Amino acid sequence: MRVLITGGAGFIGSHLAEAYLANGDEVYIIDDLSTGSLDNIAHLKEKGGYSKRFFVHIDTIMNREVMLELVGTCDVVHHLAAAVGVEYILNNPMESITTNIQGTEIVLELCNKFKKRVLIASTSEVYGKHTHAPLVETDNIIYGPSSKFRWSYAASKLMDEFMSLAYFRTTGLQVTVARLFNTVGPRQTGTYGMVIPRLVGQALRNEPLTIYGDGSQTRTFTDVKDVVWAFQRMVENEGAFGEVFNVGGIEEVSILELAKRIVALTGSSSELKLIPYDEAFGKDFEDMQRRVPGVDKIRKLIGFDPKNDLDAILTRVVSYMRKRPDGA
Repeated sequence: MRVLITGGAGFIGSHLAEAYLANGDEVYIIDDLSTGSLDNIAHLKEKGGYSKRFFVHIDTIMNREVMLELVGTCDVVHHLAAAVGVEYILNNPMESITTNIQGTEIVLELCNKFKKRVLIASTSEVYGKHTHAPLVETDNIIYGPSSKFRWSYAASKLMDEFMSLAYFRTTGLQVTVARLFNTVGPRQTGTYGMVIPRLVGQALRNEPLTIYGDGSQTRTFTDVKDVVWAFQRMVENEGAFGEVFNVGGIEEVSILELAKRIVALTGSSSELKLIPYDEAFGKDFEDMQRRVPGVDKIRKLIGFDPKNDLDAILTRVVSYMRKRPDGA
């Protein structure tokens, strides 16, 4: 099978590429390296058996001619290319909106043209300001005002979902939408605001762990291995076409408790430092107080059952980051 992964040099994309290559498939990736990195895929290019089945294109998904050739060549498409991370989105609002909406429009148009199966990676951010748990796929959406650019990412990804479902309903495109809840693992960087690698890096350097707000906000975290396992099965399952699924862990933890666990796990001498949101992000930011997924729908479809709890995830991330020369 030939697989196209947009954003394939990114954190999740590189793990997905690795899994397909291990299965014996041909993998094609496209990435503009705005948040991805060639370091994430260097081992795949160097590995003898993989290098002959691994094709890397450094370009943007906005290049329709390149995408036309790639989508036409491949059997299955995983669309992961997107602006990611709170800090990146707040600093690059126009680019983030354009990439997320127009880029997805190109992917869907071409997948429909060639009748290719496609999985669209969305985000738990689309739920907005809910405080109940668990969040389920049929919940209403609650956003803040448009003056708060923090919500531009959520709104753009929601438009991706609308476009995907519209293609399914009007053309029968075999498209699946996956809403991700804080995917974590090796190769993820804290540069764009991802909380676990950022806190682990600070702990390893014995710097203060910076916690935004009062730290009472809660999240669940999902090991990238579990996400990759789910993606490979969802894109092949006819019951997933035209549907939206949560993909996430179920262990809820406050950010304050998360920081304490990281300090304990690393043996760090770091202190915990609370930073007000407006000081960290400026006036355009609002937080989601709680984000816990309901996973009954995906469990019934493919038997999704996350194998890696938070302690296992943290242990893997710490081990990976200890080996990096910059500890970050």
